[in-house]
Amino acid sequence: MSDEATTAPAETSTKKNDLDTIEQEGEIAADYLEELLDIADIDGDIDTYVEAGRAHVAIHANDDQLVGADGEVLEALQDLSRLAILTKTGHRSRIMIDVAGHREKRRQEIQELAQAAVADVQNSGEATPLPAMNPFERKIVHDVVAKAGLMSESEGEEPKRHVIIKPAVED
Repeated sequence: MSDEATTAPAETSTKKNDLDTIEQEGEIAADYLEELLDIADIDGDIDTYVEAGRAHVAIHANDDQLVGADGEVLEALQDLSRLAILTKTGHRSRIMIDVAGHREKRRQEIQELAQAAVADVQNSGEATPLPAMNPFERKIVHDVVAKAGLMSESEGEEPKRHVIIKPAVED
């Protein structure tokens, strides 16, 4: 029997186990967040789904308190959810939490900012620094820059960590 034939079922099984683990993370976070909403007496619905190998939890509530200024409360909810998952499973999670579509709106804003900065770098040939951003936002910028064929790197320390977009290196 060839090695290929013996490894294929294990890979499928591993992918299924990974998906089960990711779905479990979403459920743990959803249960945790539901308890927090109950304690805070905030009405809202919670949905879980898996996208790009990551568990996502969407809270559908019209309460700005759950987002906070510049998404600070949302980031705290995500950190607390990750701690709840770590406590129950013993492993770190990359779960993403969103409230009332805040992250999706922010993703679009950051993509537009990054695309404008990419155009500036392409036109000027000069590196362009962007304002400080959280890790979620910096990842969006890095993805836009890579797609455009340019280079980017994060510099600085939190909370002032930011992305610098640079022209592509010529061979």
